[in-house]
Formats: sequence, structure tokens, C-alpha cells
Amino acid sequence: MNLQRKLTLAVATGAVALGAGHFVQNKAANRMAGDLPTVKVSSVVPVAAGPADLAARVPDVHPPVVHVATAPVSTVTAGVMPVPDDTTPERFAPEVLAAVEAMEKSPPLTAEPLPAAVDDCAVQFDLAAQPGAMVGLSLLAPCQPDQRVVLRHAGLAVTGRTSASGALFAALPALTDVAEVTVAFGSGQTVVGMISVPDFAGVRRFAVQWQDADAFQLHALENGAGYDQPGHISAAFTGTFGETGVLTVLGDASTALPLLAEVYTFGPDANAEIVVEAAVTEDTCGREILGETILAGGGSVAITDLTLAMPGCDAVGDILVLKNLAQNMTLALAN
Repeated sequence: MNLQRKLTLAVATGAVALGAGHFVQNKAANRMAGDLPTVKVSSVVPVAAGPADLAARVPDVHPPVVHVATAPVSTVTAGVMPVPDDTTPERFAPEVLAAVEAMEKSPPLTAEPLPAAVDDCAVQFDLAAQPGAMVGLSLLAPCQPDQRVVLRHAGLAVTGRTSASGALFAALPALTDVAEVTVAFGSGQTVVGMISVPDFAGVRRFAVQWQDADAFQLHALENGAGYDQPGHISAAFTGTFGETGVLTVLGDASTALPLLAEVYTFGPDANAEIVVEAAVTEDTCGREILGETILAGGGSVAITDLTLAMPGCDAVGDILVLKNLAQNMTLALAN
């Protein structure tokens, strides 16, 4: 329906109302003159369940005569009323026309979608490639504050601890060119991330890992160096940086049943001898200690169990030395 038809209908309706009012007023004057017919009305009785009940309820009396004024009903049809000549749109104020046009052009109202529910305990886990073929990890677990977690990558497994706000930031040496890292919570929940390590090509690494008191120490002797000489790398004695290689210490020892590791990254031109040591302590004497060694390089990862029978407790303070582990694992990979 266009604007002119809307306005014409409004005017026609108004004309019908005015005509009906004039008709009623004339008939009311006739009623006042007393020229209306007299109608006799019998008593009104409520309708019962049936005709018999109705006959029983009608009293046998002559009801009074009631004079009721009636008037014939006239039907007026809006469609046949003449339309005045002054109902064109130009007859109305511009603001009225603008309001009507705005209503016609306005889009239908639509309900806005409800915002999605926010999970306050959602875990956010991100990985980032770092220099030196390292993988940086960022863990945000707001409902897991001060919790022991296990970080796993290509056979390497070490423990960490979230902060009071549920955050943990750490770095792991990549053992593959595409690093997959898993974080496991004590509740059994796990999150997994994967990232490509651009500068992993040519990297070779050797690691030893253990649990709790079954401690091992890794030493790298670069280019024929002896103990306590330049080129000797050890976390316990000489530091973690050598002439070309570097040693990375992993794991949070403050957690329950900590998983700890030391990883040596060979220098590009270094010829390093790997030595693994185990000190005889009150916690390890007279029993077997368990660990694992990992050799990664050339697109392969080799994992070997490490079992060492410790001497009796009268040997506390002694150190057991294991040599040629990396060379033997290299030969095993080649075969």
C-alpha cells in the first residue's frame, strides 16, 4: 500500500464517522417527537435444559406492557463514500510524510543472538619456536593453580608447576623438526600443541632423564677436553655452556615425584664425548636406579632404558661413571 492510499483511507474513514453521527442525531430528534411504534415484550426467562423446563418456568400472569424505542439500522460502506479533493500527500506536513516513509523503509526488527557462554576454566596452551631449536610454551590454566604438570615431547618427560594464577612458562629443546608437546595435569586432563622448528636441521642432542632420587649427571667433554678444563660442560661442576655446545637442565625438583632431565646439544663442529655419572647416596645405595637416555638427530629419536645397580651404603660418596653411551646409541641407530 502506497502513501497516498493510506492517507485516502484515513480520510474516508473520517467521513464515514461524521455521516453516521449526523444520521443518529436526526433519528434521535424523531424519537423525541414521539412518532415511534409501540412494541409489546413478554417476560424474559433464562433458557433451561429443554422446552419442558422452559414451559414450567413461565409464570401464568399478564406481564406489564413495556414501550421500547427502536430505530432502523443503516449500513454505511466506506468504499462508496466520496473522497474529498484535499487528501493528496501535499496536503500534509513534511514531517508527517517523512515519518510514514521512514516506517515503510525501516528493516524488520531482529533479535540479537545471545553471547556464547564463557568457560572460566578453559585452558590456553601456546607454543613458539625460539632460537637454538628451542620450543617455548605458554600455559594458562586459571582453575589449576599451584599444580604439578608433566611436559612430554618425543620421549622426553619432565615436571613443572603452575603459578598461583595457573600459569606456566617454560622452554624445551626440540628433538624433532615438528615438535609435539603434551601437558598432563594430575586430574588426567591433557592439552596438546604442535609447532614446526625452522632451525632444527643439523641439530643433534643427547639427554638423560630420571625420577626423583634416582639422579644422574651428564658431562660433555668437547674436543678432547678433560674434567675441569675448557670444553668440559656439566650442570653440577663447570656450567652449562661449552666452546660450541650447551647443556639444558629441565624439570621442577620441588614437585611430588619430580621428573628431571639434562639435555646436551652438540655444537656444529664439536667432537664431544658424553659421560653419564651416578653418585652413591643414602637414597640410592644398595639398590637399582632407573633412567632413560635419548639420542635425537638426523630425523630419528632413539630411547634406551638405563638401569644401574648401586653399591652398598658403605660406598656412599663414590661415583659410578658410564662412558660411550652416545656412541653406542649412534651405532644402534645406524644399524
